[in-house]
Amino acid sequence: MQTTARVAAAAGTHIHDERLRRRWTLRDLGQRAGLSIGAVHDIEAGRPALLSTYARLGQALGLRLEMGFTYPRQRTVPAARAADLVHSAMGEFEAAHFARHGYPVGMDEPYQHYRFAGRGDVVAWNLEARTLLHIENRTRFPDLQDAAGSWNAKRSYLPDALGGRLGLRRGWASVTNVMAVLWSSEVMHIVKLRTATFRSLCPDGPEGFLTWWQGEPQLEGTTSALVALDPWAVGRARVFVGLDDALRADPRYRGYADAVARLSRR
Repeated sequence: MQTTARVAAAAGTHIHDERLRRRWTLRDLGQRAGLSIGAVHDIEAGRPALLSTYARLGQALGLRLEMGFTYPRQRTVPAARAADLVHSAMGEFEAAHFARHGYPVGMDEPYQHYRFAGRGDVVAWNLEARTLLHIENRTRFPDLQDAAGSWNAKRSYLPDALGGRLGLRRGWASVTNVMAVLWSSEVMHIVKLRTATFRSLCPDGPEGFLTWWQGEPQLEGTTSALVALDPWAVGRARVFVGLDDALRADPRYRGYADAVARLSRR
């Protein structure tokens, strides 16, 4: 049952992304596929449907439905997905900002705890104050369950692993975990559909991260927050917004090329 849900979620995201790329409404796609608006919405939200329904949507979008069996540990990532230019640009933008504040910055920092292993996208720290900032950048959520597992593992194990490498003896006095998402229509579609999940994963407000951004990190406690990066606001005072503000307004971001260009204007 869990596998079915994952397949349905991945198919729904693919259909949703392709519809947006074509600038079609739910009604446009429904009319071309012979489906109701509600049916298209449910499928994009990740609810399972008949194979014939996916085939009709694929035909309407010019996509080909393919199925097969593979070894899970030998999955490959399509080149277009592997080279995520926006993800790289987000990390570069954040790292450069914190370096200007005088903080040491680490990129793609590894950790391992028994069978859990991964890498932190961007980290910054102050050893004297024993404060740590950990940022996980997200430009899309092809599998929210996998994303949640990765996020939870990093929050649990990355701080200790990094502290050990840096020679920190007493542990961190404060750890600020931040899931920084691109404020795009694709990402916010998933966030709005799964708001309760994101609030559970990121229960705190953006204040802890925003104080880091201003060069004044919080000195005590551990927080986990979601913030949305608005590429259109780069160069202005308010580049990041919290979850509540992101949900109230429509994102202005359109395409990857536009986001990379705007993130480069620092």
